[in-house]
Amino acid sequence: MTQRIAILGAGVMGETLLATILGSGHAAADVVISEKREDRAAELREAYAVEVTGNAEAVADADVVLLVVKPQDVPSLLAEISSSVRPEATVVSLAAGILITTLESALPDGVAVIRAMPNTPALVGEGMFGLSPGRSCTADQLASVTSLLESGGKVVVVDEAQQDAVTAVSGSGPAYVFYLAEAMIAGGIEAGLDEPTARILAAQTLVGSAKLLAESDETADELRRRVTSPNGTTAAAIQAFDDRGVKAALTAGVLAAAARSAELSAPQ
Repeated sequence: MTQRIAILGAGVMGETLLATILGSGHAAADVVISEKREDRAAELREAYAVEVTGNAEAVADADVVLLVVKPQDVPSLLAEISSSVRPEATVVSLAAGILITTLESALPDGVAVIRAMPNTPALVGEGMFGLSPGRSCTADQLASVTSLLESGGKVVVVDEAQQDAVTAVSGSGPAYVFYLAEAMIAGGIEAGLDEPTARILAAQTLVGSAKLLAESDETADELRRRVTSPNGTTAAAIQAFDDRGVKAALTAGVLAAAARSAELSAPQ
């Protein structure tokens, strides 16, 4: 069954979702994206051959509505589209910190709502989405949105109470990886490599290691131990990390991100 998909917000993530949805086989005629700036709208029409229109017009006949705007813009956007959303539609918010109750209270009774936490690797088709369905969302609607977002990466379904942890691990997680990459590149340069060589070594090592972790039945701890020969080079590095409390610091960082997410999500 063909779905009509509306993407509200033509920023980087909005365009990323547009590209991945079209790339997964959805026809351009079945996707609409909203954009008020005419120059940007023209760019999108030219690049993707999709309809570009206003918010209320975009949702009028949409089966799935993706809210891809900044959190501070969500209340005004919901007020703008509330009277135009179809009762059978599923509204998916990718705005960080916006509670399901906030979404449901601003939309007509019975409209299905899903809260989603994406991350930036969706830009290269390797994103991670954490979904939490609202009270009116059916299993079929959740499955449909899961399938849709899988075009941009992987999807997990969690209780909304776990969204702060999802934010801390995968939402903010790319920054932790880039932080690690910075240190690996800096260490490589200090050890004698030029910057381009250190960068490609670090980047490909992170890509390959992540793929191995994702596809292996072994835990991260087990995989680390397999690389760490007694008294070898890796053991020396791990010992230096442990001496400086690197693992404890990273764990503390994840918990700090979760706590901050909870603060930002709390009703004001």
